Amino acid sequence: MRVEQLGTGTPSIAIVGGIHGDEPCGVTAIERLISEAPPVTEPVKLVVANELAIERGVRYVDEDLNRAFPGDPDAGTHEGQLASRLSTELADTIVFSMHSTRSHAEPFAVVDGLTGTARRLCSQLSIGALVETGPLAEGRLFTGAETIEVECGLQGTETAAENAARLVHEFLTATGALPGTTIQHRVPVYRLIDTISKNAADRYEVFVDNFERVESGAQFAAADGEARVAEEPFYPVLLSADGYEDVFGYSAKKLTDLVPAQGP
Repeated sequence: MRVEQLGTGTPSIAIVGGIHGDEPCGVTAIERLISEAPPVTEPVKLVVANELAIERGVRYVDEDLNRAFPGDPDAGTHEGQLASRLSTELADTIVFSMHSTRSHAEPFAVVDGLTGTARRLCSQLSIGALVETGPLAEGRLFTGAETIEVECGLQGTETAAENAARLVHEFLTATGALPGTTIQHRVPVYRLIDTISKNAADRYEVFVDNFERVESGAQFAAADGEARVAEEPFYPVLLSADGYEDVFGYSAKKLTDLVPAQGP
């Protein structure tokens, strides 16, 4: 884990990249921040998380770091120990964690719950959706610190890196750590309902778009040609053929839009 800082004092804001070693966009955005050294008005902690996985070019070494929190210093895995160290490092901060995905090209945010802080900050980010995980957040970085995760774009693309760089500046401006103004816009909100499991197969297909309503009875995916049909309407989130080993993604319901809010 690499830790740097912009400004002086004890940071209450943290920027995290490299939770997954095969998602370079967040690391690139942090490296740019270090190089630019913008004149922050509040100290900001910068964390490149899973350096070993990044070095090896893999998602994780022993287990998914974003399913290992809060971790244990005596864990038998690299990520279990790292999660414990990272939890301590990020305590008492608002965390902005950058990711990328194989399922959706446009940036969207993920939060554990719709707190006042999440509402205020996410309405100032150039994202197309906000996803509330609720009980499905077990083991994620949300444990121990208020965290906004942002899926910045398609994994490994220059567009995702550019999106990450823009979004981190928007976040720092929204928190007051950088001077300037931000966008203020409505953001559709979704709440995860359940995972969509995969049967063991050689070939997976997905036939619908994320955040687009799937009607009851519609075929939305297939495993070796065997169709998966919606038993009831839902909105797919992080749905892809090969993004996860054991699930297609998640089903969600749509809530009312998030509107710009003020105050904590």
